[in-house]
Amino acid sequence: MTGLLSRTHLAATASFAAVMFLSGFAALAVMPLLPVAARDLDGVVLYPLVAGAFVAASLLGGVLGGTWADRAGPRRPLMAGVALTVVTLLVSATSTTIWQLALGRFADGIAAGLVAVSINVAIGQAYPDHLRARALALMSACWIVPSLAGPPLAGLVAAWWSWRAVFFGLAVLTLIPAATAVLLLRGRGKESGGEAARAAGPVRRPALSAALAVSLAAALTQYGVSAWDVRHGVCTVSGLALLVVFAPRLLPPRTWRAGRGLPATVLLRALTSGAYFTLEAFVPLMLSTARRVPGVVTGLAFTGAALAWAGASWLQGRLQDRVPRDRLVAVGAGVMAAAVLSAVICVLPAVPAATAVSSMVLAAVGMGLATPSLTLLSLNHAPAGGQGYASSAMQTAQNLGQTLVLALASALFSAVTAATNSQLAPFVWAFALLVLPVTATARLAARTRTAGPERRRESEPAVTACPVETVEES
Repeated sequence: MTGLLSRTHLAATASFAAVMFLSGFAALAVMPLLPVAARDLDGVVLYPLVAGAFVAASLLGGVLGGTWADRAGPRRPLMAGVALTVVTLLVSATSTTIWQLALGRFADGIAAGLVAVSINVAIGQAYPDHLRARALALMSACWIVPSLAGPPLAGLVAAWWSWRAVFFGLAVLTLIPAATAVLLLRGRGKESGGEAARAAGPVRRPALSAALAVSLAAALTQYGVSAWDVRHGVCTVSGLALLVVFAPRLLPPRTWRAGRGLPATVLLRALTSGAYFTLEAFVPLMLSTARRVPGVVTGLAFTGAALAWAGASWLQGRLQDRVPRDRLVAVGAGVMAAAVLSAVICVLPAVPAATAVSSMVLAAVGMGLATPSLTLLSLNHAPAGGQGYASSAMQTAQNLGQTLVLALASALFSAVTAATNSQLAPFVWAFALLVLPVTATARLAARTRTAGPERRRESEPAVTACPVETVEES
């Protein structure tokens, strides 16, 4: 039985790992510098827009990448994503206004969406079933070193030179996976992507106009919940209205009803991602404001979470032949529920503040079990020639989950803050809200179960796309 590093798969493994390593390094190194850049550009007021632009744009990038990968294979959208990453880093590095920085982050989000979807599709096409879980675990492991070294190295470079030097340096480093991906994935695209799509017949896909509308809606919502006034209220209402109208067009039919197969898989990706990244946003905020712990403790929380996620992802790759994927999703959700309860308990003044770190680590364990399992389930449920569509739907669901759950938690946090003088009470309510998505994930996990590659389509028709316009084959 061949492995990831066998002669057959070594080229693909090396290419994917290089792309993910430097993508992770860029993502984790840049985030701590954004507040510094915003202050330097006299744009602190618009910082929420800069921070939210990346997530909002990755929705659009995911749809573009999925459609492109199904039509031409994953190589071209992957290369476009890596090349665009270099360009956007240069745009950010040369920013003279906060709006240019926001534009750079928005374009970087599009690039990230292209890369993430293309890598998932490439893994689904390049490896046999018994290696896919391990390949996804390796992709998670590629973020360990960036999570440990990225922020401190970026901080040192920014202190010695400037935050602009970090963006320039990352642009140069990202050229390396661009070159390797071109050479190592040459010839895979047409074989695995376009021909499979043509063999399966026309596949209906989400309209790019809907993707643009949802990206705009996500940006408006994230900006709107950052404050309570008329302008922010109008942005929030407008963003939510656009999401209600257009978001269903980017997802499989019956997603919101947790229909068996791909719809339920996509929904659970939204719920788990929303719960985790909201917890990741509020735990550090609680530690630094309400509990006044040293910054090193917050840093340890992120480091521990990255290691825990990678370790759990490695474990799920080893359990693929022993435990059904849907059960791993349920177990992951159960671990995340324990993490949420831990966060609530850590708000109590009698509990040492540093123990809140355990909630982020536990939540990362749950995500390490659930996220790769959901990705593999989505590839198994995808129709022939539609792995790009399935990966795009998962990427869209992830970003929608982050946007909506974080927006709800932020609104609840702000409301409780306005109603009470307590610094800790708002965190209790924000954390308690997260019980809902993780509990729903545990209860609905069985709906993601596959009946086996031969029996699945006989037992239930595969979901091929959203009820929107058809993209003609070129």
